[in-house]
Amino acid sequence: MAHDNALLELNNLVKHFDISGGLLEQLAFQKGRIRRRKTTVKAVNGVSFTILPGETLSVVGESGCGKSTLARTTLGLYPPNSGEIYYRDKRIDHLTAHQMLPFRAKMQMIFQDPYASLNPRKTVCQTLEGPIRFHNPSINNGEVKDRVAQVMEQVGVDPKWAGRYPHEFSGGQRQRISIARALMVDPEFIVADEPVSALDVSIQAQILNLLMDAQEKRGLTYMFITHDLSVVEHISTRVAVMYLGTLCEIATAAELFKTPRHPYTQALLSAIPKLGQRKSRHIRLTGEVPTPIHLPPGCVFHGRCIHADERCRKEVPVLNRLDNGTFVACHAVEEGRDLS
Repeated sequence: MAHDNALLELNNLVKHFDISGGLLEQLAFQKGRIRRRKTTVKAVNGVSFTILPGETLSVVGESGCGKSTLARTTLGLYPPNSGEIYYRDKRIDHLTAHQMLPFRAKMQMIFQDPYASLNPRKTVCQTLEGPIRFHNPSINNGEVKDRVAQVMEQVGVDPKWAGRYPHEFSGGQRQRISIARALMVDPEFIVADEPVSALDVSIQAQILNLLMDAQEKRGLTYMFITHDLSVVEHISTRVAVMYLGTLCEIATAAELFKTPRHPYTQALLSAIPKLGQRKSRHIRLTGEVPTPIHLPPGCVFHGRCIHADERCRKEVPVLNRLDNGTFVACHAVEEGRDLS
């Protein structure tokens, strides 16, 4: 999936978490001996894709599939266990905190909970001034104040409220302030980690329109993390579907919603309510959801897939490109089996 003009490229990105605890918690009595046992959460497993300038790549999947971990690892908030991250053809996954500074201004993040991500002891003005002063030490106070007022007005927050604290705003207003903080340093790439999931439905559309308007005016590129498929269809250029830390399918939004190929993608889309549809076509998945601590062999989805065979239980599928440009990691699709 490498592309010459890619803004961001991930190659076999892996992120695991050791949750073994202290030494005494790791010790276990097995077969007559005391052994040290480690417990690892395999959150992201060999993820590869590219994001082109100006597009919105949405990453979807069930809760716990590794979407947010992928987002934070992409921005360097979590160091990857292995794999490579390239930003404009420059490898950044191995850089120190100081070496990453030039990229921090270009790569920003909008978090899911705006109240938790805003410092309750700082006013809006202090919150928004921090990033621009940090990345531009020589800027004067007048320019900073003008910049804060300009960005606040762009995101729909009255600049007169700059002296207020986060608790004095509603959830939607706080998320607008979070977006303003990300825009203060003129980024190129923004990771939005479920930015509307904590908001009322009436406010979600306003925030989405704000993000799309900012993208059009500033030429932004988004990596949008969500589990709301109706949002995905509305804003996405391409969609990546994740299950248990692995990529199942990557396709354009139009192609994915028209002809989903992976059985897991088909099940997800079948759960979307549709007006005028009398008979439910909801694909009900059976079987237990595996834990990321003990991933099953072969395809991680085989235990819940009605099309799984012996090969699916033993061999890990890889992303293969189809004629329409869609990438699918599925043995059944590769072999041309009937998945209808």
